[in-house]
Amino acid sequence: MRKLALSDEILMTIEKPARYIGGEVNAVMKDKEKVDIRFAMCFPDVYEIGMSHLGIQILYDMFNKREDTWCERVYSPWNDMDKVMREQQIPLFALESQDPIKDFDFLGITIQYEMCYTNILQVLDLAQIPLEASQRTKEHPFVIGGGPCTYNPEPLADFFDLFYIGEGEVQYDALLDLYKEWKVSDASREDFLKKAAQIPGIYVPSLYSVSYKEDGTIDKMISLCPEAPEKVKKQLVLDVTTSSYPEKPVVPFIKATQDRVVLEIQRGCIRGCRFCQAGMLYRPTRERDLEMLKKAAYAMLKNTGYEEISLSSLSSSDYSHLKELVTFLIDEFGSKDINISLPSLRIDAFSLDVMGKVQDVRKSSLTFAPEAGSQRLRDVINKGLTEEVILNGAGQAFEGGWNRVKLYFMLGHPTETEEDMKGIAWLAEKIAERYYEVPKEKRNGKCQIVVSTSFFVPKPFTPFQWAQMCTKEEFLHRAYIVNHEIKDQLNKKSIKYNWHEADVTILEGVLARGDRKVAKVIKKAYEKGCLFDSWTEGFKNELWMEAFAECGVDIDFYTIRKRELDEVFPWDFIDIGVTRAFLEREWKKAHEETVTPNCRMQCSGCGAAVFGGGVCREH
Repeated sequence: MRKLALSDEILMTIEKPARYIGGEVNAVMKDKEKVDIRFAMCFPDVYEIGMSHLGIQILYDMFNKREDTWCERVYSPWNDMDKVMREQQIPLFALESQDPIKDFDFLGITIQYEMCYTNILQVLDLAQIPLEASQRTKEHPFVIGGGPCTYNPEPLADFFDLFYIGEGEVQYDALLDLYKEWKVSDASREDFLKKAAQIPGIYVPSLYSVSYKEDGTIDKMISLCPEAPEKVKKQLVLDVTTSSYPEKPVVPFIKATQDRVVLEIQRGCIRGCRFCQAGMLYRPTRERDLEMLKKAAYAMLKNTGYEEISLSSLSSSDYSHLKELVTFLIDEFGSKDINISLPSLRIDAFSLDVMGKVQDVRKSSLTFAPEAGSQRLRDVINKGLTEEVILNGAGQAFEGGWNRVKLYFMLGHPTETEEDMKGIAWLAEKIAERYYEVPKEKRNGKCQIVVSTSFFVPKPFTPFQWAQMCTKEEFLHRAYIVNHEIKDQLNKKSIKYNWHEADVTILEGVLARGDRKVAKVIKKAYEKGCLFDSWTEGFKNELWMEAFAECGVDIDFYTIRKRELDEVFPWDFIDIGVTRAFLEREWKKAHEETVTPNCRMQCSGCGAAVFGGGVCREH
């Protein structure tokens, strides 16, 4: 029987002790004396959020299929637990074995969002692993990062031994095999890192240095040894149908954010929105085979006891077998009270028909993401959604019994004007008017429209990576304009408006496009007490501002500064397949207000189609 790392007395004093005890359904237990590699997989946020992440479930399943490897899980302890661990000198431990993370071979951290960066330092600190990679010895685990934020790893370069660029199914076996050889040798930690750097997709920051120009921009990135390639190439799973997928995902003891079976139906997106990083990073689109998905759905529902299954992708409507898959799920599981969730659908007649089949009579809310208030600005961002389509979709939804609509927009897009901002209110009003055009007998109560605006953050490897951000004051002024205009509408009582925190957005903008100089700010902010920055109750903007000032790092340099087309970016050493020339063309087309057709309509020559010897499935 496992001995818990925490006493009953401690567990009784903290909120949600189930976050820390492990022992869940489908958790993998192994004899640690019979494995060669112990890998701690970390999501740097609380248990409920980390347990909802599909990527970790995939790698956890894949690693544990190796007889020589035991992969366990660890998450960020919440503030109450953090306090106890520091006071009582309890080292951070893995859920399965309850063993200290510092005794493992690897600590793998998935980095999904810039606002979790101080949590990464918390994990290292509580694990009693030196924060800076340069201070670690052969006695410490290798710290490796993965996930979307690693496509600009530079703000975190000081804290990681390695980064894995791309999809983990491709090269992790090679890395673990290499580690096994190194572990029984007399070679140094540096020797392992040099060999690891030769594996495609592995980036070792310590093997590179960065030189800067007088204006503070990057001159070049310099490889310090022959083993470190000038370009690190994204790793891509070409056949997602035969790649590893968990049929026995771990089931949490407490309700997770996504408390359901997740069925990934495809990777990538054909749409090409110019602000969307995921749409560029995960090109080309790759679909999973329908029969594979049917078998996976059966197995996962059977092995978990979940009562809901969610179809996951960036744009579910574009999956070519969606109708057949949904029909199968309804026929097989509808009578067993299994709910079917369909996020990321485009609002058209087909999608509404599908949703009408899977949603109950009460009809939950529908979500539209126009992203911009005017057609002009939707063309700038290449949203590919016309007002006619939006209003027709809303009308069909209202006639089908829906009465609640959520609208998502972004404020601060390049070229945005006051008319574009006010257009958000006008579009919400037109949707409300469309509801009252529906015959009374078909209406389902009062119309409710919830308008939410986030603020635009330029991200690496998007056509908008050159864009200037707004200041905090400019963002808030734009939200004020929208709020005021909504209050002037005839149907204002039917429209509710929410907006994002502007100071969080500014910080996200610095971390998204930051370079190695930003690392000292992250460390300083953590030392001052910044933690759980993505949580409203956790974010301490004043401490971050103090950290920037004390480190002499200018926020405006990373946010509002104008960038020339030939500027060297911190992430330029990474090859994601989508060419810089394509991103430049799209940046120029944005200013020309020209729409680029989606990949299924016409190949735009982004480079992803032939990346890695693959073939874009759309052509």
